[in-house]
Amino acid sequence: MCGIIGIVGTAPVEARLIVSLKRLEYRGYDSAGVAGFTASGVERRRAAGKLKNLEAVLAAQPLIASVGIGHTRWATHGPPTVGNAHPHQAGRVTLVHNGIIENFAELKAALTAEGRVFQTDTDTEVVAQLLDRELGSKPPLAAFKATLDQVRGAFALVVMIDGEPGMLLGARNGPPLVIGHGDGEMFLGSDALAVGPFTNRVSYLEDGDFVAIEHGAARVFNQAGQPVDRPAQVVPQSPALMEKGNYRHFMEKEIHDQPEGCQRTIAAYVDALTARAAMPGGIDFAVLERIQIVACGTSYIAGLIGKYLIEPLADLPVDIEVASEFRYRQPALRPGSLVIAMSQSGETADTLAALRWCQARGMRSAAVVNAAGSTMAREVDVVWPIHCGPEIGVASTKAFTAQICVLTALAIAAARARGRIDAGEEQRLVRVLLEAPRLIAESINLEDAVRGVAAEVAKARDVLYLGRGPMYPLALEGALKLKEISYIHAEGYAAGELKHGPIALVDENTPIVILAPFDSYFEKSASNMSEVMARGGQVVFITDPEGQAHAPAGARVVVTTPRCDPLIAPLVMSAPIQLLAYHVAVLKGADVDQPRNLAKSVTVE
Repeated sequence: MCGIIGIVGTAPVEARLIVSLKRLEYRGYDSAGVAGFTASGVERRRAAGKLKNLEAVLAAQPLIASVGIGHTRWATHGPPTVGNAHPHQAGRVTLVHNGIIENFAELKAALTAEGRVFQTDTDTEVVAQLLDRELGSKPPLAAFKATLDQVRGAFALVVMIDGEPGMLLGARNGPPLVIGHGDGEMFLGSDALAVGPFTNRVSYLEDGDFVAIEHGAARVFNQAGQPVDRPAQVVPQSPALMEKGNYRHFMEKEIHDQPEGCQRTIAAYVDALTARAAMPGGIDFAVLERIQIVACGTSYIAGLIGKYLIEPLADLPVDIEVASEFRYRQPALRPGSLVIAMSQSGETADTLAALRWCQARGMRSAAVVNAAGSTMAREVDVVWPIHCGPEIGVASTKAFTAQICVLTALAIAAARARGRIDAGEEQRLVRVLLEAPRLIAESINLEDAVRGVAAEVAKARDVLYLGRGPMYPLALEGALKLKEISYIHAEGYAAGELKHGPIALVDENTPIVILAPFDSYFEKSASNMSEVMARGGQVVFITDPEGQAHAPAGARVVVTTPRCDPLIAPLVMSAPIQLLAYHVAVLKGADVDQPRNLAKSVTVE
């Protein structure tokens, strides 16, 4: 979603705003803009498209200011034009916004009836118009609170008021907003990465908070308008994690980061010396009645793989649902269950809403997240971080496999706690999990072979992915990756469903990607492969050495991953499907790291 930065500085702000906005590109955007207090008042510069377009505008019309705001917009209301780009202005007010104003239509109608004229198609402009009206009779902070009291929806706001050149106002209701503490300077940003180039001291605003920042000071108030303290935390950041290095795209780098990332994740949940698994936080798996996982997108698919791991190992029922549907269907829940919210950012609005819905019904809660300071991490009983480092590419790769690592460790720990496995089997499974980083690296080394497959797949209009058992959710993930970065239509299916409809799509122009390690499902997967080839389908068979030896003849392409225990097959076979999507997208000339219409962190419903 939209990215926000605000700086009350002591040095020129233009270049620093751009540096921060570049850090926020991973969120997805289609226009950008900045504004600052100049000698002649508040000025703004805006451009449709990528940041290079805004930089061109600034080269022609520099912004000479030391206090300013910046924004990358992901369009929700109105097309991505210069006119709809943030910052928006109304009278004395200039502001940027992430989120959706749900009651904007009624507010706009009332303000229009008062004679106010709107310049944009956006929901955001109503906030600027409303605040400008309130400033006619109230001082800035009182006017800001009066405005917030009238606005309904999810929003993070940063505001400049003409005549108050040393102050920025901010508010958070849903989407995150952080305060950065500098040396005589203060910052507001969408996340710690946004303010990271300037400070590592960060305060996290809570829902309902609003804030005024000035040189060297921040005044924070809760929704009732009472002063509150949001203590600063030191947030370690490695600049190297934000660079592509020798890779062409962040996604490519993050695919190659997976062995190291998974190693860090696994090390947090298993003891390599004793070969024991442990999930910190005091959850007693022995008495749990059920686990409810709520997630969206790739995190949902990781949770589905978790279900395939946890239920057979631990004999513990696991339900996994798309968070955006979950709470609206009024699910039957019991306090003896554990809800696990899964989100790379820890800010996904639908997942956060589903989590809170479960908590309100007495369920204990845990979060599998990549951002330890995120809203989910702060609101749950137990946090299980994935430790894979910042993920910049919009299409998740290393966060996906790190989430699977956490759930694999959980499956082992829960199985031991529930008496389903003994100490010897726990040690065996832990040793298997410890092998995963090495085998993932070997799988990534198949890149040249996958690149050859990509050349064929790139010609297709439609692609089917098939799998059984844990390979079924991995087929869903393969199809999702191909869709989101190459824009080729793709669908993932449980291979047993082939004859229940999808086989009608099979012809000589439709690649069929079959994921089939040599496991208990292999014979049936091989039969599905034969059915596809009998109808002229072009099979891309992703298997292991034994699977290759037993595969029916006729596959157009065979990609052979390292042999591994079924426990970690989803991890080892993830890299080929990620690399396939990546190289298809590159061949088609797509914007791999920032696919059209997508956002990294979906902070509104």
